[in-house]
Amino acid sequence: MSLLVDMQGIEKRFPGVHALKGVQFDLIAGEVHALMGENGAGKSTLMKILSGVYERDDGIVRINGKDAHFSGPREAQDEGVGIIHQELSLMNDLTVAQNIFIGREPHNRFGILDEAALNRNARAIFDDMNVVMDVTAEVGSLTIALQQMVEIAKALSYRSRVLIMDEPTAALNEAETNELFTIIHKMKSEGVGVIYISHKMDEIKRVSDRITVMRDGEYVGTLNSDETPISTIISMMVGRELNHEEMVAPDLTKAPIALEVNNLNRGRFVRDVSFSVKKGEILGFAGLMGAGRTEVARVIFGADQRESGEIRVHGKTCDIQSPSDAVKAGIGYLSEDRKHFGLVLGMNVRSNIAMASMQRFTGFGGLLDEAGMAASADEYIGQLGIRTPSDRQEVRLLSGGNQQKVVIAKWLLRDCDVLIFDEPTRGVDVGAKSEIYRILTELAEDGKAIIVISSELPEVLRVSHRIAVMCEGRLTGFLPAHASQEDIMLLATKTMHAPMKSTSHADGTMP
Repeated sequence: MSLLVDMQGIEKRFPGVHALKGVQFDLIAGEVHALMGENGAGKSTLMKILSGVYERDDGIVRINGKDAHFSGPREAQDEGVGIIHQELSLMNDLTVAQNIFIGREPHNRFGILDEAALNRNARAIFDDMNVVMDVTAEVGSLTIALQQMVEIAKALSYRSRVLIMDEPTAALNEAETNELFTIIHKMKSEGVGVIYISHKMDEIKRVSDRITVMRDGEYVGTLNSDETPISTIISMMVGRELNHEEMVAPDLTKAPIALEVNNLNRGRFVRDVSFSVKKGEILGFAGLMGAGRTEVARVIFGADQRESGEIRVHGKTCDIQSPSDAVKAGIGYLSEDRKHFGLVLGMNVRSNIAMASMQRFTGFGGLLDEAGMAASADEYIGQLGIRTPSDRQEVRLLSGGNQQKVVIAKWLLRDCDVLIFDEPTRGVDVGAKSEIYRILTELAEDGKAIIVISSELPEVLRVSHRIAVMCEGRLTGFLPAHASQEDIMLLATKTMHAPMKSTSHADGTMP
């Protein structure tokens, strides 16, 4: 039993934050060791130390029994440590092959880039992964799921003996996740050690051999996966009992319609889509990757231009040509890609929360009411449990889950009547998920009309009062809150070649 990684007494501090407090972790060759904890627990920080992104303040790191002091990621890669980051770090204007081998491109004997060899080497990696990929395509033209596969291929190209996977399946569907697990099992058989970070309990139990839990920057314990129930893992992570109450759909028979969409069209991903959402209702949107759910949301919000169709808010037709038009109409949109579309990473928490409501804080002569912004930020930091030293902390320094809460706070402050949440708990731990579910329920009880798009069927079933299912750009049916996962999958795989036969009308009433 060969010990690949041994970390002891690891300390790390940032301004105002003691991120790691004497943490320990080890990895054995040929195992998958899951690293778990709530957002802000220190998991990513610990792995960035191991992969050379951060330097530790104190403690010991040994790789294959030798002390390791990395001054950068390249030194860690040279020692066989690779990392697939939670947030993609690809160059959109380069091809898939160029991204994988950037800085290591093959050249011919004249010193000229050998493009054919570059593409051939990239194809070999994807063949090994059993993934179909056009290695000559620009990365910016790929879906998030395919970009994730490129990140994985890039890490595998280094022939790493230690591979860190930080939320590798966040953008993958079930089939793609199964392919990834096949790849992981192959690496295990070749003696590679995999450190697997995920908030998906079923994945952790399925793929890992051991589990180490962290909480608030400290080591809690290490357990064997096959001997440990999920309830024990959750208890160690959050240190408290979570509310797992099932969603009870309220009686919305007499509730007025807040949002109505009629015959919406845009390309092949939005085809003749019609639905409505009532005040106080949570409408879940389910479907496989590429079904068109996000595309519908972006058209409603004005991020993409519709080709035809009508959008009505509180019965009034709205000519939404841009996101600012949507916000003026009372529609807020929490994007699935918070880094690019939900936040300004270089700005602080206070400014990000106030961003969509700046008119409220702008006085005579364009002066900002900083005190008012601070008071609002403090309110939502407390309400949502955002872990930050202060509202002056730059958002880029927060964990992924806390960044997600800042985006939610932004739209709560704007007080929109219609809220679209696209993958609201992606990359968020079980404790934060429970809090977000509570927030969604309270918003609905306050009369907000809410759309929740999620790739996790249990999540759709838990939070929704009613479920709309899409396949290949079309709505294939509506289901009640007590539907099963099988009911959803039947509609999610129903290719539409004929007029839709829905299980209920667009307004939720039965035919």
